[in-house]
Amino acid sequence: MVDIATRVWNHKWKIDPIVRSMIDTDFYKLLMCQSVFRNKPDARVTFSLINRTKDIRLAELIDEVELREHLDYIRSLSVTRGESTWLRGNTFYGKRQMFRSDFMEWFEKLRLPDYNLEKRDGQYELTFEGSWPEVMLWEIPALTVLMELRGRAVLNRMERFELQILYARAMTKLWQKVERLRAVPSLRIADFGTRRRHSFLWQDWCVQAMMEGLGDSFIGTSNCLIAMRREVEAIGTNAHELPMVYAALARNDRELAEAPYQVLEDWQEEHEGNLRIILPDTYGTEGFLRHAPHWLAGWTGIRIDSGDPAAGAETAIDWWLSRGEDPTQKLVIFSDGLDVDKILELQQKFYGRVKPSFGWGTLLTNDFRGLVPNDALRPFSLVCKAVSANGQPTVKLSDNPNKSMGPPDEVARYKRVFDVGAQTSFEVVV
Repeated sequence: MVDIATRVWNHKWKIDPIVRSMIDTDFYKLLMCQSVFRNKPDARVTFSLINRTKDIRLAELIDEVELREHLDYIRSLSVTRGESTWLRGNTFYGKRQMFRSDFMEWFEKLRLPDYNLEKRDGQYELTFEGSWPEVMLWEIPALTVLMELRGRAVLNRMERFELQILYARAMTKLWQKVERLRAVPSLRIADFGTRRRHSFLWQDWCVQAMMEGLGDSFIGTSNCLIAMRREVEAIGTNAHELPMVYAALARNDRELAEAPYQVLEDWQEEHEGNLRIILPDTYGTEGFLRHAPHWLAGWTGIRIDSGDPAAGAETAIDWWLSRGEDPTQKLVIFSDGLDVDKILELQQKFYGRVKPSFGWGTLLTNDFRGLVPNDALRPFSLVCKAVSANGQPTVKLSDNPNKSMGPPDEVARYKRVFDVGAQTSFEVVV
């Protein structure tokens, strides 16, 4: 097992680059990229970094030269032969050859496109512009670089003994969480923590701890590189990016209203089983389900990623019942800001009524709260979102208005088209 504290103390980034592989990314990103490569390869999309936690002024913490070095290093990466063999030949979700030959041939030749980086008001403005299949693959590495460089800025001020104690405490903190979870029968939980992890080495350690501590209750990791190296399942389906861009490409209100369902029609042509998971909250869950086509009720389950998770699950149960489906056979994946107390609460409330599953993210792979002075390593909310497509702005409404984004006039239009009523705000922690 890697001595992380010593590795940090002796740190040379070319030995430990923050992003060390083209598949050091989330599995759902590759699944979505293949879908985009097939269905919308010519769309021109812009992605932008958005720091929701304004008091963490990244441009004052992170050296621009070092940031550019890491971003430039990522642009030098390509898929290795071993990684290609794993993607081409492995079985994912019970399906062999998940990734088609034409997509893999394109992916094997890919180098990520250039980036634009500026400083403004103590923050970095980092954007990526180009063809959708290419620029979408910047999202995860961009986030991991910014998250880890912020952490290194704090760690660089610590002495060797301090680092040893810090990681010992962090390991103890995580293991105590694992011990609480291991007592839960029929738990299904996966690592969803790549995008806001403390570091690659720490995420890898967390996965190993979950494997040993939870056994069969740990169902896999979203991180492709760790899944390959640790021989565990790669976990992931799709995200808000798809409906956001499809909606921005719509030419009128009728096409806009149909866009989220067109995404899932395209997805259904490629995938079945546990990959048929609905993410309904991009433009409000209740309106999405109210207007959903009948065939969508037959999908395997729903992922709940904003708003009150218990209320979201109740809405899903009511919808399935109204469509003649048996909720006890449906998968409900909770994935928003989870930690142990919330996981235990939701498992107790919904086990037996649905098949609950949990995607544990930032508070698994980056929970150093209370371990350094001034809580300088506390997690924060950093995202990298598609902000325009073919020159048109994207919009996200969410079930939590604190996560919404887009120009005010377009937000108002989307609320009208998608029949979004009053919404309740929730604090965005991560």
